[in-house]
Amino acid sequence: MNNAPILSGSRLTKRFGASTVLSDVNVAVSPGETLAITGPSGSGKSTLLHCLAGILRPDEGVVRLGAERVDTLSEGARTALRLQRMGFVFQFGQLLPELPAVENVALPLMLGGVARREAVRRAAAWFPSLGLAGLELRRPGQLSGGQEQRVAIARALVAEPAVVFADEPTGALDSATGRRVVELLCGLAVRTGTALVVVTHDPDVAAACHRTVALRDGRVVRAEVPA
Repeated sequence: MNNAPILSGSRLTKRFGASTVLSDVNVAVSPGETLAITGPSGSGKSTLLHCLAGILRPDEGVVRLGAERVDTLSEGARTALRLQRMGFVFQFGQLLPELPAVENVALPLMLGGVARREAVRRAAAWFPSLGLAGLELRRPGQLSGGQEQRVAIARALVAEPAVVFADEPTGALDSATGRRVVELLCGLAVRTGTALVVVTHDPDVAAACHRTVALRDGRVVRAEVPA
């Protein structure tokens, strides 16, 4: 594992009106490393993820992806950066219901300018290793929850991003399916050298990651390596 951070947030502070949601938070993750961000509801977990991903601009602090400073980029440049160098897995998959699974996976490539035929070919190559062979043409409504999340994982990784963000990726799944999904997600991140940042309230998900950062009231209260 490369110990140099690919993604870092330094002294991040974010306010919404009179409320300080993040206060002086420091976090970093290296290529092939998996990091869990934990804490109770309202602790600032998702806000931290959104600042690191360039969705929100912190009021104070610095976010860097590699050598590039993210927080000072324009909204358009941050959107382009997310498309080119980041992948996302959400709690409910957020697949497009009108597209077959393989086109959902190919979508980031096509948005990045890859021709449809090539994008679909590259997307289809992910299906066997994710246990999805034969499901390429099924639409999301024809898939189980676990299958949808595996399609979402393929979509997040297909463009070979520097970092993948996962926001409660097992929250809508039963415990056994959730365990398989997070093991798959963490294993693929390590194998491909992609940094993974997971927001979760589930201690089993956090335990599957290399490191954990715990937030409470917008501050880091614990940073540890799971036993």
